[in-house]
Amino acid sequence: MEKSGEMNKQEAVVKVKAVEATTDSFKEYGQVIQASPDGEEFGPQDAQLDLSHGTPRFYIMHLKDRALKFSKITHHASVTQCLGSIGGHVWYFGVAKSSIVDSKETKGEIGSDVVQSCCGHFYVPPAVDDVRVFRISGPKFLKLNRGTWHAGPLFKADDMDFYNLELSNTNVVDHTIHDFIKENGVVFSIDE
Repeated sequence: MEKSGEMNKQEAVVKVKAVEATTDSFKEYGQVIQASPDGEEFGPQDAQLDLSHGTPRFYIMHLKDRALKFSKITHHASVTQCLGSIGGHVWYFGVAKSSIVDSKETKGEIGSDVVQSCCGHFYVPPAVDDVRVFRISGPKFLKLNRGTWHAGPLFKADDMDFYNLELSNTNVVDHTIHDFIKENGVVFSIDE
């Protein structure tokens, strides 16, 4: 990442190079799922889902005006999430590794860098240098590991449709946001 010379009064622009999402490049954040032959049995190439904390919700999101920049990133502590563009159009996705802290591991001692989410769990805020951006093209979707920080989907078109698999109440009871402008004074810009 490099900081751009462009700066607003309180924010620096951090340019992040987009990398194509592949099984290997995305493995620290989740899975890239691609087409498999009909009749193939379930295996590691399939989305390894955790939808055990509620009622699954599978729906189509219609998104507009999602320019290739972001300043907020979010995570869900109780569910894996799947996202893919309808039609296999190119889109972009900012991520950082899950930083959820197991309260049992802290043994009552919470470090100064640990924050409690409004949802109840503990986490370490993502660092600016830990943010990566992926380019997703073709007929594939992303399965996010539980707690993976994410921003997007982002795209160049005026609008796009995406299928989304999460829980019915994910965005109500399991939605933690980190604001990079407020906390770090930066906004991310995707460099293709």
